[in-house]
Amino acid sequence: MDLKSLVDDGLEVSVIGSFSRVGIMLRRRLFGWAMPPDGALIGRTALVTGPTSGLGRVTTDALASLGARVILVGRSEERLAAVRDSLVAAHGADRFPIVVADMGSLASVRTAVSRILQTEPRLDILVDNAGAIYPERREGPDGIEATLAVLVSGPFALISGLLPLLKGSPGARVISVTSGGMYSQKLDLDDLQLIAEPYSGPRAYARAKRAQTALVREWARRLDGTGITINAMHPGWADTPGLAETLPVFYRAMRPLLRTPAEGADTIVWLAADPAAAAVSGALYLDRRPRPFDRVPSTRLGAVDRRRLWDMMVELCGAPDPAPEG
Repeated sequence: MDLKSLVDDGLEVSVIGSFSRVGIMLRRRLFGWAMPPDGALIGRTALVTGPTSGLGRVTTDALASLGARVILVGRSEERLAAVRDSLVAAHGADRFPIVVADMGSLASVRTAVSRILQTEPRLDILVDNAGAIYPERREGPDGIEATLAVLVSGPFALISGLLPLLKGSPGARVISVTSGGMYSQKLDLDDLQLIAEPYSGPRAYARAKRAQTALVREWARRLDGTGITINAMHPGWADTPGLAETLPVFYRAMRPLLRTPAEGADTIVWLAADPAAAAVSGALYLDRRPRPFDRVPSTRLGAVDRRRLWDMMVELCGAPDPAPEG
């Protein structure tokens, strides 16, 4: 192992050094990162969920700057229109269609999928970014716990529905934006919707993110040979409105060390645009390098449980299995 990798591994083990802005600043220098060339995504179509603020907005701006057509998927038509108008003003072309969808509603997601299939000839990049944390347990319109719906079942239905476009777009990539908080939680498949224990919004969020990353691995296994790569990434600790709102004490204590939204989104853009990022599927990235899926052995979700989780998602979504085994 070379010295650069040793330093990188040391940062990863330290957690604070890895997840804070210290980590990305050192790694950028260590590995001499290059930015994607101008026009790297001309002729390609990307879709970003949650594009109106935080990491989603920065990602949308970056993909648009690289020449991509970017489909904006979110709940508020007004906020989506504001982002679209800003992008048109910045880039001089209206290549930013709006699709209003609530990721917590399967009917809404399916309506969005139907529209995209009817209007878009290709889909090269799908960024699953939308998220939410709720202070009290509640269920979405499908009777699914709301955090699980927005972060897991909704994206599962979105990817499932858009598979025909992804398969028809050579080198298509799916990028799931997760959270380092998922390292702290074990996923209980017997209580996936958090009925049996006292509810905690941050804990529900972390568990949903663990389910998300487990499904990324299962998607990658089942889509092997299709030409689609699917990976997860976590942004480290980034200064976003969501973090400030949901974890105010942590936000105030760590603010001097928080990454900028652009630093948090760097790996998303790299996974979307860099040719080298197409070589791996089913990985979890931080700062452009694969990271372990587990830090604590007791939180590990094995292959059998990942298949079980997949089957549970198929049942919750109430649609045919999008990638059946065999």
